[in-house]
Amino acid sequence: MNTNDLWQAVLGELELTLSKANFTTWFKYTFISEVDTNAVIVGVPNMFTKAWLEKKYAREILRSLQEHSHGAVKQLSYRVENRPSAPRDIPLFEKEAVPAPQNAAPTQFTSSPLPQQKEIRTGEFSLNGKYCFETFIVGKQNELAHAAAQAVSAQPGGVYNPLFIYGGVGLGKTHLLQAIGNDLIHKHPQIKILYVTSERFTNDFISALRSNRMSEFKNRYRTVDILLVDDIQFLGGKKETQEEFFHTFNQLHQNNHQIVISSDRPPKAISDLEERLTSRFECGMLADVGSPDFETRVAILETKCREKMYHIERDILHHVATVVQTNVRELEGALNKIIAFHQFKNAKPSIETVKPILTSFQPASSRKNVTPRQLIQTVALYFDIHMDDLLGQSRQKRLAFPRQIVMYLMREEMKSSYPSIGSELGGRDHTTAMHAYDKITNCLLEDEKLQHDLELIKQKLYAL
Repeated sequence: MNTNDLWQAVLGELELTLSKANFTTWFKYTFISEVDTNAVIVGVPNMFTKAWLEKKYAREILRSLQEHSHGAVKQLSYRVENRPSAPRDIPLFEKEAVPAPQNAAPTQFTSSPLPQQKEIRTGEFSLNGKYCFETFIVGKQNELAHAAAQAVSAQPGGVYNPLFIYGGVGLGKTHLLQAIGNDLIHKHPQIKILYVTSERFTNDFISALRSNRMSEFKNRYRTVDILLVDDIQFLGGKKETQEEFFHTFNQLHQNNHQIVISSDRPPKAISDLEERLTSRFECGMLADVGSPDFETRVAILETKCREKMYHIERDILHHVATVVQTNVRELEGALNKIIAFHQFKNAKPSIETVKPILTSFQPASSRKNVTPRQLIQTVALYFDIHMDDLLGQSRQKRLAFPRQIVMYLMREEMKSSYPSIGSELGGRDHTTAMHAYDKITNCLLEDEKLQHDLELIKQKLYAL
């Protein structure tokens, strides 16, 4: 494990606890500049960032560094300097390397390492070179989305326009979006590609309005050949931004310029999204990305081992794939911890040494008790309704259906009795809870949107 891998692991953890604005403001241009014995020096872009990190985030950063290095990092300091154009491949604590015991087996590799990908920049936005089709592991759960992405790359604007890819967190949506961009820019170096998040689109739009630069904004977004937009669900409820995106979409689509969009849910499940946008998103190709099955998880682990030039026995990889089931991001995080731990210990991985490391990656449902109130609150937030309304007596459809979902989940996830479910939901009769459970169970057999909604609700519930 090198410094770049360690810092990416730390940033990944910090990103989960901060708002996107805070994370981008304080961590976007940071990197590990130097390691010396057991100390890490973090490079920052200016004195203001240095002072802020020392004051606000020093304890969190050091704790995360220690966790991901299994205690090897003891000290942390900051230094103002520019981030190098390419990540530095500095082995961790090389000066303290301990000679391998004579009976230790030499490190082996599963095969030759994958070729390094170059970072590609298009204007002020960047495409990460590691996100390419060659490094995307295809399984049953993502083969449609992968095939559609390749078709778009082969004939942009000709088929599947727009392409709308949806699925849960850490399942490869961003990978596919950027793989399309990277593939096209390799084939056509002069092509104009723009990759943005919906948050960046919103911020650019607001900035253009305030500074009276709408013509520049429109020229930037409406003249590209390929527009890649990540996390479109965050446009929900932003009326003026949706209006602008509607016109941007129309102009690009009418000119046969390719649009690719990602979301954590299908278009109709995005709350407060205008109907005209929903219909346009659905006029092309909808492709979902599901959680990887066991075989795909093993293949991902093997590929990551090749990338990191580190050998782990197949039975150990099988065990990791059995324990870590949620998404690709957690799978790679678990692998990084295993590699870091055994490199620091200068030991060969075994089932016995790996098991304790995987404790924090146990499926959320098996390691956390959820209260009825937490479940009710999670469903209310997901459907953007008040808890009091959900617990009230109104039979409006917008309230009745989420209420039935709460009853179903209390029975399915918490194994609550029907009388207790009715009691938690405003003192309703147990037969109401039985009806709700049966109804949702039957709907799940055919309703893919409902299946996706329940999966997202459970992810949010166990992430509390």
